[in-house]
Amino acid sequence: MRIEAHDVLIVVDVQNDFCPGGALAVLHGDQVIEPIHRIAPRFEHIVLTQDWHPASHASFASAYPGKQSFETIELPYGVQTLWPAHCVQSSRGAEFHPALKLPQAELLLRKGFRPQIDSYSAFFENDRTTATGLAGYLRARGLKRAFFAGLAYDFCVGCSALDARRLGFDAIVLRDACRAIGLDGSVQAIEAEFARSGVQLTDSTELAELMG
Repeated sequence: MRIEAHDVLIVVDVQNDFCPGGALAVLHGDQVIEPIHRIAPRFEHIVLTQDWHPASHASFASAYPGKQSFETIELPYGVQTLWPAHCVQSSRGAEFHPALKLPQAELLLRKGFRPQIDSYSAFFENDRTTATGLAGYLRARGLKRAFFAGLAYDFCVGCSALDARRLGFDAIVLRDACRAIGLDGSVQAIEAEFARSGVQLTDSTELAELMG
């Protein structure tokens, strides 16, 4: 598998709140940084995504008296998991992890900033119709194959990869450059969706070796 000029590395939500000590910490979340750095120099094109919520976001458990984090509720667009308040705009938790060094990234895409709609995917809000604009950007740049890394494997990374396939892009998830939340069988569920949709899984070490 060679990295081509039409490939893009999409690094999803490597932010303080998703790393150890953060408000919604993913176990060993900061360990995605080393494999991301290992392969990033091979890509001509890199996109960063950043969760960017208003303080009163509809996905926060704190917005609903009596509700607890990780419960689910029904919102107009469907079932929504309630999360601890995280990645609040302009907060330290919303900042990229300080060890992540990708100054060559060409695009920073913020998502989840609409108060009433959560956004896991880099391509669509959770209503599945409100586009972020990423697909149009990739097509305008002639980018056809997307490699995904970051946080969390079973939510934002996975949903982004599935949407990439739905939109006609090739999608490859770098498994060792991701970490999962692991909520109620979420890893098994996302991997079943990968198999059905044609999302490929590979390892950054293997990719680096193949690239020489």
